[in-house]
Amino acid sequence: MKLNEFVDDLREEIISSVQDIVRIPSVKGQEQPSKPFGEEVDKALVSTLALAEKLGFQVKNIDGYAGHVEFGEGQETMGILGHLDVVPEGSGWTYPPYEARIVDGKMYGRGTSDDKGPTIGALYAMKAVMESGRKMKRKVRLILGTDEESGWKDMEVYFQREAMPDFGVTPDGNYPVINVEKGILTFTLRKSFSPDDCPAVKIRSITGGHRPNMVPDECSCCFSPTGDQDKILAHLHSMQQFSDYELSAGFCEDKGIEVTAKGVSAHGSTPEKGRNAIAHILAFLSTLGMGNSEMERFLLFLNNQIGSDTTGAGLNLDLDDQVSGKLTLNLGTINLDESQGEAVINIRYPVSFSYEQITDKIIRALEGTGVEVEFGSHNAPLHVPEEGFLIETLKQVYTEQTGQEAKALTTGGGTYARAIKNAVAFGAQFPGRPEVFHEKDEYIFIEDLILHTKIYAHAIAALCCE
Repeated sequence: MKLNEFVDDLREEIISSVQDIVRIPSVKGQEQPSKPFGEEVDKALVSTLALAEKLGFQVKNIDGYAGHVEFGEGQETMGILGHLDVVPEGSGWTYPPYEARIVDGKMYGRGTSDDKGPTIGALYAMKAVMESGRKMKRKVRLILGTDEESGWKDMEVYFQREAMPDFGVTPDGNYPVINVEKGILTFTLRKSFSPDDCPAVKIRSITGGHRPNMVPDECSCCFSPTGDQDKILAHLHSMQQFSDYELSAGFCEDKGIEVTAKGVSAHGSTPEKGRNAIAHILAFLSTLGMGNSEMERFLLFLNNQIGSDTTGAGLNLDLDDQVSGKLTLNLGTINLDESQGEAVINIRYPVSFSYEQITDKIIRALEGTGVEVEFGSHNAPLHVPEEGFLIETLKQVYTEQTGQEAKALTTGGGTYARAIKNAVAFGAQFPGRPEVFHEKDEYIFIEDLILHTKIYAHAIAALCCE
């Protein structure tokens, strides 16, 4: 049977299997014995391995950190790296984020496009090739990650215990093929406040954001119950009238006023697509009338040097190159109380710049401010030359299956392609489709899911069969 016919015959099973995995809310949770990323992430891994075993594959669970699904023979191995963890769902969904409801040809749910749908599609592509009876010259291994959205501890542990594939792809980006990925750096800006330093406006706490790699869709500021309430509410009314910020007022637990901003979530690699709720709270506070306390200077610094800007200009990071384009910055989370405040920032920087150049620019931008910086997770840029059997084969397969010209792309996103040598992101987002990674109402078109499965089946056959 031809590969595409086999995929068509399994259409309903593919859809149902994606729904089953999407219905598991696999956001990183509290570590448990043999479940390093929590109960739900482990459930997603175990369930996917069970599905693969039922489909006839050899499977292996690496102590809950990751797993793999394998078939074929030969000395070399093709890796397909997908992930089963998801970012928090956020708020404002039209349909429940873990229901996997299908409406007008789209399956809605957290993970449908990033990355459960594409990963399950790759699994069924392997099934199509295995059942086709083709003679294999290479092995194919689908590696199931569980910490892609947080820190990549899964890949660190996995490759300490398992051999690295000789080349690979990840279905966690865009078609036709991505061969350039910007560098990714997360860092924290932090400042402590003296108990003797009294701010003009009594702020009890500020909290906002879910993850550094998500544009925050909500941020709240709790004020102490003082005589400032009328001033705060009057300013809120003014901001509601003369800005497009979605601001509302309520009460904190101690009856102080709480001002909440609602934004629009987006992927941290495309912060310009979202509306940053933290930036809206900072703008509200900076125009409220701030004093000169340490807390207020810190908040004014964040507003003036970052705010809603996504270019990094206020931190000396307004950079670009011809290969990968402009740097982007996302102010992802904030946590502040009366003793200290910290903001966590995620940037995607051009491939021609080094980690040392980037960190030096940030350090220089903070000189004299009293703001400290702590550099966190870092992924170096990726640039795989277009010339070579991997990208040339993938482009040919894509063109044959879609009838469209295949061009190599650049992304600010970070994928598992960086985890192994000679690997690129290959799908599953098709050109012209809205990118909904990390957004509310994330979805995948059913037809795109099936076409993606067919493309992967042909790619596996072209790269691994005689």
